[in-house]
Amino acid sequence: MSESAVQIIARGPRAIAEAAAVSLDSDPLLEGATYSILEEDEDKGIWRIDAFPNDADDARGIEARLKAHDGLTVIVEKLADADWLAMSLSGLPPVRAGRFFVYGAHDQGIVPNNTVNLKIDAGAAFGTGHHGTTVGCLVAFDELLKKERFERVLDVGCGTGVLAIAAAKTGSKIAVGTDIDQPSVRIANENAKLNMADARFVHAFGLNDRKVRQHGPYDLVFANILAPPLVSLSQDIKNALSLGGVAILSGLLRTQERRVSAAYLSRGFVLERRIHRDAWSALVLRRVG
Repeated sequence: MSESAVQIIARGPRAIAEAAAVSLDSDPLLEGATYSILEEDEDKGIWRIDAFPNDADDARGIEARLKAHDGLTVIVEKLADADWLAMSLSGLPPVRAGRFFVYGAHDQGIVPNNTVNLKIDAGAAFGTGHHGTTVGCLVAFDELLKKERFERVLDVGCGTGVLAIAAAKTGSKIAVGTDIDQPSVRIANENAKLNMADARFVHAFGLNDRKVRQHGPYDLVFANILAPPLVSLSQDIKNALSLGGVAILSGLLRTQERRVSAAYLSRGFVLERRIHRDAWSALVLRRVG
């Protein structure tokens, strides 16, 4: 990482922080930017956004978007020229989400015997299991597995591959992940080997790609991306699912639930469950039409 790499931190009340996050999501010029939002101080009602721009243009755009919201305190900090991602991951605790236990190499010695263990190397990909969106997906999947099984599973925007790997390790015969980011596909395939999971990850733009369609229709589709693409992909996700199939959607804020669920309800889905983690939401919808 170059010396010019920065982290942008914004703090303020929840409503303002969530509005700022929606603003980031809605800007097409910031599609590749990575950020998180969480409650930093419950007693004081302070929420925090951490953004990691990809380049100087991203940094300027994110900073401008955040500063446009009165009530947020925004600071920009330089990141040292070091493997900051590996350093930050080394301090993260493992995550338990239902039957799933997600951990890194530094937690090898504390892995339980009675859980489905997922060893994940993030590399440059999103999805260590610590983010509220990934946890929500795993919790939703765990609940579904208590009453049904899914032979064919698709993970849209797979990142590290953690969700498809979770499916492969709980009995899915077909577990396919797709991402538009080639490094993520490489990392996901490496994680599948690391976990001895029969999950396959492909580089594809859209769900109509032959590499995606050839394994469908799917019984379950994960899509842990962002609210705008979740809406735009609603018909494609419906087409990828068998009748009665389930979509687990995340990457959206609680304030975006209505917009995303409306897109799917209008296409023949019913909403079965909402799961909230910090400011984030996961939706479980079933295709009935």
